[in-house]
Order: sequence, then C-alpha cells, then structure tokens
Amino acid sequence: MPKRDVDVVVISDVHLGTYGCHAKELLRYLKSIKPKTLILNGDIIDIWQFSKSYWPESHMKVVRRIMKFISEGTPVYYLTGNHDEMLRKFAELDIGSFKLINKLVLELDGKKAWVFHGDVFDITMQHSKWLAKLGAIGYDSLILLNSFVNWCLSILGKEKLSFSKKIKARFKDAVKFINDFEQTAADLAIDKGYDFVICGHIHQTEKRIIENGKGGVMYLNSGDWVENLTSLEYNDGEWTIFKYIPANFITDEIETDASDEEDLSSKLSMKNLFAHFLEESV
Repeated sequence: MPKRDVDVVVISDVHLGTYGCHAKELLRYLKSIKPKTLILNGDIIDIWQFSKSYWPESHMKVVRRIMKFISEGTPVYYLTGNHDEMLRKFAELDIGSFKLINKLVLELDGKKAWVFHGDVFDITMQHSKWLAKLGAIGYDSLILLNSFVNWCLSILGKEKLSFSKKIKARFKDAVKFINDFEQTAADLAIDKGYDFVICGHIHQTEKRIIENGKGGVMYLNSGDWVENLTSLEYNDGEWTIFKYIPANFITDEIETDASDEEDLSSKLSMKNLFAHFLEESV
C-alpha cells in the first residue's frame, strides 16, 4: 500500500496501556501515511492506568512507529494531556526532531494554529484528581464490557454499539460541557488572534467556525483512538477529519512490514526501559 503524503497529522487520546485503545488500527494508519509534521496532542500514553501486566506488543509497536518517524527526521511534537500529565515535568525537552511541550503555535501557509490538549478547562479534574482517576477506571471497564458485547454482536451479524456514546448523549450536562469547552477554546483563540484552535481531550471530533463579538476562528478536535478512531489532517491549506475504516486497509500487507522484525530480547529491553521511564514519571 503506497503511503499518503500529509502536511500535518494531529492525533490525540490514544490511551496506550488501556483495554480500550485500538493500537492495531492506529499502527495501520501510521504505516499508511508520510507526514511532514506529526502532532501527538495529549493522552497518548495513559500513565494514570499504566500497568506492567497490560502492555501488549501492538501498543509497543505504536511507540516504535513514532520513534521511526523521529529517527527519519520527521518533526514530532508530543503535547501533554491529563492522562500523561506526569510528563509535564519534562516539558520543553528537545531531542533532534522530537519536542515535548504543553502547547504549540504552528505557522501554516501564513496562518497560525494554536494546539493544546484542552484539560486546562476541566475544573473538576484540577481540584479532584482522585475523582477523575476513579472515573477513568470506570470508563475503561465500560470499554471492556462494550468490547465483549460487540464481539457477541459481530458473531450474530448485528450492528455494533457504543455504550459511552449513548451515556454521553443522554446527559444534558455532558452536552453542555462539550459546548462550553469548544466556545471557551474559541474565545481564547480569537483573543490571541489565531486562525485555528486545535484540541483533543473530550473524544469528540469537530471542525467548525466559531464566532463571538470579536471575530471568528476555526475550532478543530481530533477525537480519539478509543471510540472514534480519528485524526486531523492538513493538506493544501485545508483541514480534514480522518476516520479509520477497516475496509480501506489491507491488513496482511500492513502488518508484515519488515521494519517491525526485531529479535525478542530487543523488544523486551525496550519494553522494560519504557516501563521504568513511566515509573520514574509517577
């Protein structure tokens, strides 16, 4: 499968290290593109729930694929989120083409894009982190249950369900939070004179112009790789929302990439080193 050239790719809320993460699908996507710039906009690794007992090889392959981009000289920006907030103590780390930062302003064809995860708007998380972490564990359990139910439905030939989407849709407070989140991000971007504001965090893909009395800005959200399997792509002056569709990927060709062939000892060494780094961050 030929790789697609993409000027900018924005990915957020992958949640590596959790059962809900669609690492195999993300790996196929990453192998299908050749980005000039890759932005990882928070919650890529779920440090809150990281456990040595659950770190599948597919999750490690995603990390290795990102490292491959870095080794090839592709600028990779890792913006911290709330689930990987432990990395914020290392913010401003700059190694080769890799940068670890909290927010980013990117020049795109004479326009400015302001990129950040978005958890700064979450007052509850800032003041009651233990409650937020408890909610995250519950959410992961819901994803596990949802996966089992969808497996049963697939055997019966029935349409899959998303429990979390249905729960969110039934609570007006959740809808209000999303609307307030988007408006707040837009208002701040307008005040700062940016043309685009790009967030993650709320697992809700979006691309729309938001206006207030002072002007307007294009608000974009890359969604997530737990439910939506989406990213943002910028090409020829236009932003689009990419949606992963299994039928568009040739699984066998993608997964037998020779670049992934490594001996077992090197894989284990890399995994142990990565686990040690996360432990030091906590």
